[in-house]
Amino acid sequence: MRFSQLLGQLSQVVENTPCDLAADPEIGGAAALDQATGGQLSFLEPGNALAAALAATGASAVLLPVDADLQHQASERGLAWVALADPRLGFAEALEALYPRRPLPAGVHPSAVLDPSVQLGEAVHVAAHVVIGAAVSIGSGSTLHPGVVLYDDVQLGEGCEIHANAVLHPGSRLGRACVVHSNAVIGSEGFGFVPTAAGWRKMPQTGLVVLEDGVEVGCGSTIDRPSVGETRIGAGSKIDNLVHVGHGVVTGRDCALAAQVGIAGGARLGNGVILAGQVGVANKAVIGDRAIASSKSGIHGEVAAGEVVSGYPAIPNRLWLRCSAAFNKLPEMAKTLRQLRNSAN
Repeated sequence: MRFSQLLGQLSQVVENTPCDLAADPEIGGAAALDQATGGQLSFLEPGNALAAALAATGASAVLLPVDADLQHQASERGLAWVALADPRLGFAEALEALYPRRPLPAGVHPSAVLDPSVQLGEAVHVAAHVVIGAAVSIGSGSTLHPGVVLYDDVQLGEGCEIHANAVLHPGSRLGRACVVHSNAVIGSEGFGFVPTAAGWRKMPQTGLVVLEDGVEVGCGSTIDRPSVGETRIGAGSKIDNLVHVGHGVVTGRDCALAAQVGIAGGARLGNGVILAGQVGVANKAVIGDRAIASSKSGIHGEVAAGEVVSGYPAIPNRLWLRCSAAFNKLPEMAKTLRQLRNSAN
Protein backbone atom coordinates (compact mmCIF):
# COMPACT_ATOMS: atom_id res chain seq x y z
CA MET A 1 0.00 0.00 0.00
CA ARG A 2 1.03 3.61 -0.43
CA PHE A 3 2.56 5.39 2.54
CA SER A 4 -0.38 7.81 2.60
CA GLN A 5 -2.79 4.86 2.89
CA LEU A 6 -0.75 3.37 5.70
CA LEU A 7 -0.88 6.63 7.64
CA GLY A 8 -4.66 6.37 7.62
CA GLN A 9 -4.38 3.24 9.79
CA LEU A 10 -2.19 4.78 12.49
CA SER A 11 -4.09 6.03 15.53
CA GLN A 12 -1.69 8.90 16.24
CA VAL A 13 -2.02 10.43 12.79
CA VAL A 14 -4.61 13.19 12.91
CA GLU A 15 -5.07 16.47 11.11
CA ASN A 16 -1.91 18.58 11.17
CA THR A 17 0.34 15.69 12.23
CA PRO A 18 3.80 16.62 10.84
CA CYS A 19 4.64 14.49 7.81
CA ASP A 20 6.29 14.49 4.42
CA LEU A 21 4.89 12.07 1.84
CA ALA A 22 7.81 12.67 -0.54
CA ALA A 23 6.96 10.51 -3.57
CA ASP A 24 4.35 8.62 -1.53
CA PRO A 25 6.22 5.32 -1.93
CA GLU A 26 4.65 1.89 -2.12
CA ILE A 27 5.27 0.13 1.20
CA GLY A 28 5.33 -3.66 1.09
CA GLY A 29 7.10 -4.53 4.33
CA ALA A 30 9.04 -3.33 7.35
CA ALA A 31 12.50 -3.72 8.85
CA ALA A 32 14.94 -2.24 11.35
CA LEU A 33 16.40 1.11 10.33
CA ASP A 34 19.87 -0.27 9.61
CA GLN A 35 18.51 -3.26 7.67
CA ALA A 36 15.63 -1.79 5.68
CA THR A 37 15.67 -1.65 1.89
CA GLY A 38 13.55 0.08 -0.74
CA GLY A 39 9.81 -0.35 -0.30
CA GLN A 40 10.13 -0.94 3.44
CA LEU A 41 9.04 1.04 6.47
CA SER A 42 11.14 1.59 9.59
CA PHE A 43 10.99 3.68 12.76
CA LEU A 44 13.20 5.61 15.12
CA GLU A 45 12.55 6.35 18.79
CA PRO A 46 13.82 9.36 20.75
CA GLY A 47 17.41 8.81 21.87
CA ASN A 48 17.75 5.63 19.80
CA ALA A 49 21.34 4.57 19.24
CA LEU A 50 20.44 3.96 15.59
CA ALA A 51 19.82 7.67 14.96
CA ALA A 52 22.98 7.82 12.85
CA ALA A 53 21.56 5.07 10.65
CA LEU A 54 18.92 7.50 9.36
CA ALA A 55 21.61 9.01 7.15
CA ALA A 56 22.26 5.67 5.48
CA THR A 57 19.02 3.71 5.75
CA GLY A 58 17.61 2.10 2.65
CA ALA A 59 14.04 2.43 3.92
CA SER A 60 11.53 4.27 1.76
CA ALA A 61 9.59 5.64 4.73
CA VAL A 62 10.20 6.14 8.45
CA LEU A 63 8.19 6.82 11.58
CA LEU A 64 10.08 9.52 13.49
CA PRO A 65 9.84 11.10 16.93
CA VAL A 66 8.82 14.75 17.12
CA ASP A 67 12.31 16.09 16.38
CA ALA A 68 12.81 18.87 13.84
CA ASP A 69 16.43 17.91 13.09
CA LEU A 70 15.54 14.30 12.29
CA GLN A 71 12.59 15.41 10.19
CA HIS A 72 14.79 17.79 8.20
CA GLN A 73 17.38 15.04 7.71
CA ALA A 74 14.75 12.63 6.40
CA SER A 75 13.35 15.20 3.98
CA GLU A 76 16.85 16.03 2.73
CA ARG A 77 17.27 12.36 1.86
CA GLY A 78 13.91 12.20 0.08
CA LEU A 79 12.41 9.81 2.63
CA ALA A 80 8.71 9.79 3.36
CA TRP A 81 8.11 10.31 7.08
CA VAL A 82 5.60 11.07 9.79
CA ALA A 83 6.43 12.42 13.28
CA LEU A 84 4.69 10.60 16.13
CA ALA A 85 4.72 10.99 19.90
CA ASP A 86 5.21 7.22 20.15
CA PRO A 87 6.88 5.82 17.01
CA ARG A 88 7.08 2.29 18.47
CA LEU A 89 3.30 2.17 18.91
CA GLY A 90 2.88 3.47 15.37
CA PHE A 91 5.23 0.76 14.09
CA ALA A 92 3.19 -1.93 15.88
CA GLU A 93 0.04 -0.65 14.19
CA ALA A 94 1.82 -0.50 10.84
CA LEU A 95 2.95 -4.11 11.16
CA GLU A 96 -0.66 -5.18 11.73
CA ALA A 97 -1.65 -3.38 8.54
CA LEU A 98 1.29 -4.66 6.46
CA TYR A 99 1.10 -8.25 7.67
CA PRO A 100 -2.58 -9.00 8.29
CA ARG A 101 -3.33 -12.37 9.88
CA ARG A 102 -5.22 -14.91 7.83
CA PRO A 103 -8.56 -15.62 9.52
CA LEU A 104 -9.16 -19.28 10.32
CA PRO A 105 -12.51 -20.81 9.42
CA ALA A 106 -14.97 -21.80 12.10
CA GLY A 107 -15.39 -25.51 12.63
CA VAL A 108 -13.95 -28.64 14.20
CA HIS A 109 -11.28 -30.71 12.42
CA PRO A 110 -12.27 -34.37 11.92
CA SER A 111 -9.27 -35.57 13.93
CA ALA A 112 -10.21 -33.53 17.03
CA VAL A 113 -11.71 -35.39 20.00
CA LEU A 114 -14.40 -33.54 21.95
CA ASP A 115 -16.45 -34.76 24.90
CA PRO A 116 -20.17 -34.56 24.11
CA SER A 117 -20.64 -32.06 26.95
CA VAL A 118 -18.32 -29.43 25.43
CA GLN A 119 -19.99 -26.07 24.85
CA LEU A 120 -18.65 -24.24 21.80
CA GLY A 121 -19.50 -20.61 21.12
CA GLU A 122 -19.99 -19.20 17.66
CA ALA A 123 -17.14 -19.06 15.13
CA VAL A 124 -14.77 -21.26 17.12
CA HIS A 125 -11.87 -22.88 15.23
CA VAL A 126 -10.73 -26.29 16.54
CA ALA A 127 -7.69 -27.59 14.64
CA ALA A 128 -6.31 -31.06 14.08
CA HIS A 129 -5.67 -33.43 17.00
CA VAL A 130 -7.16 -31.17 19.63
CA VAL A 131 -8.53 -33.01 22.69
CA ILE A 132 -11.22 -31.40 24.86
CA GLY A 133 -12.56 -32.99 28.03
CA ALA A 134 -15.89 -32.85 29.83
CA ALA A 135 -17.57 -29.75 31.25
CA VAL A 136 -15.52 -27.39 29.05
CA SER A 137 -16.88 -24.15 27.63
CA ILE A 138 -15.18 -22.19 24.85
CA GLY A 139 -16.18 -18.62 24.10
CA SER A 140 -17.15 -17.30 20.70
CA GLY A 141 -14.39 -16.48 18.25
CA SER A 142 -11.76 -18.55 20.05
CA THR A 143 -9.07 -20.54 18.24
CA LEU A 144 -7.48 -23.83 19.31
CA HIS A 145 -4.42 -24.69 17.23
CA PRO A 146 -3.22 -28.26 16.53
CA GLY A 147 -2.47 -30.53 19.46
CA VAL A 148 -4.07 -28.40 22.17
CA VAL A 149 -5.37 -30.33 25.18
CA LEU A 150 -8.10 -28.96 27.43
CA TYR A 151 -8.74 -31.19 30.44
CA ASP A 152 -12.15 -31.42 32.11
CA ASP A 153 -13.57 -28.30 33.77
CA VAL A 154 -11.85 -25.62 31.69
CA GLN A 155 -13.45 -22.33 30.68
CA LEU A 156 -12.31 -19.99 27.89
CA GLY A 157 -13.80 -16.56 27.33
CA GLU A 158 -14.51 -14.99 23.97
CA GLY A 159 -11.70 -14.46 21.49
CA CYS A 160 -9.06 -16.62 23.18
CA GLU A 161 -6.23 -18.18 21.19
CA ILE A 162 -4.48 -21.32 22.39
CA HIS A 163 -1.42 -22.21 20.32
CA ALA A 164 -0.12 -25.63 19.32
CA ASN A 165 0.46 -28.22 22.06
CA ALA A 166 -0.49 -25.96 24.95
CA VAL A 167 -2.24 -27.74 27.83
CA LEU A 168 -4.91 -26.38 30.17
CA HIS A 169 -5.55 -28.50 33.27
CA PRO A 170 -8.77 -28.77 35.30
CA GLY A 171 -9.78 -25.58 37.06
CA SER A 172 -8.32 -23.25 34.42
CA ARG A 173 -10.42 -20.13 33.86
CA LEU A 174 -9.47 -17.75 31.05
CA GLY A 175 -11.17 -14.41 30.47
CA ARG A 176 -11.70 -12.67 27.15
CA ALA A 177 -8.94 -12.35 24.53
CA CYS A 178 -6.34 -14.41 26.38
CA VAL A 179 -3.44 -15.89 24.41
CA VAL A 180 -1.54 -19.01 25.46
CA HIS A 181 1.49 -19.83 23.31
CA SER A 182 2.88 -23.21 22.30
CA ASN A 183 3.81 -25.72 25.00
CA ALA A 184 2.66 -23.50 27.85
CA VAL A 185 0.87 -25.29 30.68
CA ILE A 186 -1.92 -23.61 32.63
CA GLY A 187 -3.20 -25.19 35.84
CA SER A 188 -0.48 -27.78 36.34
CA GLU A 189 -0.40 -29.09 39.91
CA GLY A 190 1.38 -26.84 42.36
CA PHE A 191 4.45 -28.15 44.18
CA GLY A 192 2.57 -29.15 47.32
CA PHE A 193 3.83 -31.97 49.55
CA VAL A 194 3.53 -32.64 53.29
CA PRO A 195 6.59 -34.14 55.04
CA THR A 196 5.78 -37.25 57.07
CA ALA A 197 7.78 -39.96 58.79
CA ALA A 198 7.09 -42.17 55.78
CA GLY A 199 8.17 -39.58 53.24
CA TRP A 200 6.41 -36.86 51.25
CA ARG A 201 2.60 -36.89 51.26
CA LYS A 202 1.07 -35.23 48.23
CA MET A 203 -1.24 -32.28 48.88
CA PRO A 204 -4.13 -32.40 46.38
CA GLN A 205 -4.29 -29.27 44.24
CA THR A 206 -7.98 -28.44 43.91
CA GLY A 207 -8.07 -24.66 43.38
CA LEU A 208 -8.42 -22.54 40.28
CA VAL A 209 -6.03 -20.76 37.93
CA VAL A 210 -7.63 -17.54 36.66
CA LEU A 211 -6.26 -15.52 33.76
CA GLU A 212 -8.20 -12.29 33.55
CA ASP A 213 -9.03 -10.55 30.26
CA GLY A 214 -6.17 -9.93 27.85
CA VAL A 215 -3.51 -12.00 29.57
CA GLU A 216 -0.82 -13.46 27.27
CA VAL A 217 1.38 -16.41 28.28
CA GLY A 218 4.58 -17.22 26.38
CA CYS A 219 5.94 -20.52 25.09
CA GLY A 220 6.91 -23.11 27.66
CA SER A 221 5.65 -21.12 30.64
CA THR A 222 3.76 -22.75 33.52
CA ILE A 223 1.17 -21.36 35.91
CA ASP A 224 0.42 -23.70 38.81
CA ARG A 225 -2.88 -24.64 40.38
CA PRO A 226 -3.11 -24.17 44.17
CA SER A 227 -4.36 -26.67 46.73
CA VAL A 228 -7.27 -24.34 47.49
CA GLY A 229 -8.22 -20.82 46.43
CA GLU A 230 -6.80 -19.23 43.30
CA THR A 231 -3.71 -18.46 41.34
CA ARG A 232 -4.71 -15.25 39.55
CA ILE A 233 -3.03 -13.24 36.79
CA GLY A 234 -4.41 -9.72 36.49
CA ALA A 235 -6.00 -8.34 33.34
CA GLY A 236 -3.65 -7.20 30.59
CA SER A 237 -0.59 -8.87 32.08
CA LYS A 238 2.04 -10.27 29.71
CA ILE A 239 4.16 -13.31 30.53
CA ASP A 240 7.22 -14.12 28.43
CA ASN A 241 8.61 -17.55 27.51
CA LEU A 242 9.85 -20.02 30.14
CA VAL A 243 8.31 -18.27 33.14
CA HIS A 244 7.15 -20.21 36.19
CA VAL A 245 4.31 -18.86 38.35
CA GLY A 246 3.84 -20.89 41.50
CA HIS A 247 0.60 -21.95 43.19
CA GLY A 248 -1.41 -19.24 44.89
CA VAL A 249 0.43 -16.33 43.27
CA VAL A 250 -1.71 -13.26 42.64
CA THR A 251 -0.68 -10.44 40.29
CA GLY A 252 -2.33 -7.12 39.63
CA ARG A 253 -3.22 -5.68 36.26
CA ASP A 254 -0.76 -5.00 33.43
CA CYS A 255 2.25 -6.76 34.91
CA ALA A 256 5.13 -7.80 32.64
CA LEU A 257 7.21 -10.89 33.47
CA ALA A 258 10.25 -11.44 31.22
CA ALA A 259 11.83 -14.76 30.28
CA GLN A 260 12.90 -17.20 33.00
CA VAL A 261 11.24 -15.32 35.84
CA GLY A 262 10.35 -17.64 38.71
CA ILE A 263 7.71 -16.72 41.29
CA ALA A 264 7.28 -18.98 44.32
CA GLY A 265 3.93 -19.84 45.82
CA GLY A 266 1.84 -17.25 47.58
CA ALA A 267 3.70 -14.19 46.28
CA ARG A 268 1.70 -11.00 45.68
CA LEU A 269 2.40 -8.51 42.87
CA GLY A 270 0.66 -5.18 42.53
CA ASN A 271 -0.48 -3.46 39.35
CA GLY A 272 2.04 -2.68 36.63
CA VAL A 273 4.93 -4.62 38.17
CA ILE A 274 7.85 -5.34 35.80
CA LEU A 275 10.18 -8.27 36.44
CA ALA A 276 13.12 -8.46 34.03
CA GLY A 277 14.75 -11.69 32.87
CA GLN A 278 15.62 -14.37 35.44
CA VAL A 279 14.23 -12.49 38.43
CA GLY A 280 13.42 -14.79 41.33
CA VAL A 281 10.62 -14.03 43.78
CA ALA A 282 10.52 -15.94 47.06
CA ASN A 283 7.55 -17.58 48.72
CA LYS A 284 4.97 -15.03 49.93
CA ALA A 285 7.03 -12.01 48.89
CA VAL A 286 5.06 -8.80 48.29
CA ILE A 287 5.82 -6.37 45.45
CA GLY A 288 4.05 -3.02 45.31
CA ASP A 289 2.40 -1.29 42.36
CA ARG A 290 4.68 -0.29 39.46
CA ALA A 291 7.81 -1.67 41.12
CA ILE A 292 10.60 -2.83 38.78
CA ALA A 293 13.18 -5.56 39.35
CA SER A 294 16.19 -5.63 37.02
CA SER A 295 17.57 -8.86 35.55
CA LYS A 296 18.67 -11.63 37.91
CA SER A 297 17.37 -9.85 41.00
CA GLY A 298 16.32 -12.00 43.96
CA ILE A 299 13.32 -10.71 45.93
CA HIS A 300 12.84 -12.23 49.38
CA GLY A 301 10.65 -9.81 51.28
CA GLU A 302 8.71 -6.68 50.42
CA VAL A 303 9.35 -4.16 47.65
CA ALA A 304 7.65 -0.78 48.02
CA ALA A 305 5.39 0.64 45.33
CA GLY A 306 7.37 2.37 42.59
CA GLU A 307 10.72 1.04 43.84
CA VAL A 308 13.41 -0.09 41.38
CA VAL A 309 15.51 -2.93 42.79
CA SER A 310 18.53 -4.92 41.63
CA GLY A 311 20.89 -7.60 42.85
CA TYR A 312 20.70 -10.62 45.11
CA PRO A 313 19.23 -10.10 47.60
CA ALA A 314 17.44 -7.25 45.86
CA ILE A 315 18.24 -3.76 47.13
CA PRO A 316 17.39 -0.30 45.75
CA ASN A 317 18.91 0.08 42.30
CA ARG A 318 20.98 3.19 43.12
CA LEU A 319 22.56 1.45 46.10
CA TRP A 320 23.22 -1.65 44.00
CA LEU A 321 25.00 0.48 41.37
CA ARG A 322 27.26 1.92 44.04
CA CYS A 323 27.96 -1.55 45.43
CA SER A 324 28.72 -2.87 41.96
CA ALA A 325 31.16 -0.04 41.33
CA ALA A 326 32.93 -0.86 44.61
CA PHE A 327 33.06 -4.60 43.93
CA ASN A 328 35.90 -4.37 41.40
CA LYS A 329 37.90 -2.36 43.91
CA LEU A 330 37.68 -5.00 46.67
CA PRO A 331 41.11 -6.58 45.95
CA GLU A 332 42.77 -3.16 46.09
CA MET A 333 40.85 -2.25 49.24
CA ALA A 334 41.82 -5.58 50.88
CA LYS A 335 45.47 -4.97 50.00
CA THR A 336 45.33 -1.48 51.52
CA LEU A 337 43.69 -2.88 54.65
CA ARG A 338 46.45 -5.48 55.06
CA GLN A 339 49.10 -2.78 54.63
CA LEU A 340 47.43 -0.62 57.28
CA ARG A 341 47.28 -3.57 59.69
CA ASN A 342 50.93 -4.40 59.07
CA SER A 343 52.02 -0.82 59.61
CA ALA A 344 49.99 -0.65 62.82
CA ASN A 345 51.82 -3.70 64.12
